Amino acid sequence: MTTPAITEFQRQSPTAEIDYPLEERRLDGNPKRTTWNHFTNAAGDVHAGIWACEKGSWRIAFSQHKDEYFYVLEGRCRVIDEQGHAAEAGPGDAMVIPAGFKGVFEVVEPMRKHYVVVERN
Repeated sequence: MTTPAITEFQRQSPTAEIDYPLEERRLDGNPKRTTWNHFTNAAGDVHAGIWACEKGSWRIAFSQHKDEYFYVLEGRCRVIDEQGHAAEAGPGDAMVIPAGFKGVFEVVEPMRKHYVVVERN
C-alpha cells in the first residue's frame, strides 16, 4: 500500500470554483465566493483549501453532520447565531462553525481564509 502524499498548498494550483449565495439566503449584496479546494480525503468527507469572498452577508444553515474550522488570512468576517450573538474574526483569528449551526455569515471586509470542513455520514 502506498503512503498518501502530504498536501502542500503552496505547491498546488487547484482550479478556482466560483459561486454566489442563493438568492433566498442573501441579506446584503451578492458577494462572489471563490474556493480553491486543495484536499479531499479518500472517503470524500474532509475538505481543506482556501476560500475568498467579497463584502456581503447571507443566512447559513449547517447540517447536523458538518463542522468547519477556518483561519482568516486577510479581511474580516462576522458570524451571528440565531440568538444574535456575534463572533468576529480578522487576520490571524480562527473559528469553528459547529454542526447544526444556523445564523448569518457576514463578510465585513473582503476576505481570504484557510478552511477545513468535516462532513460525517
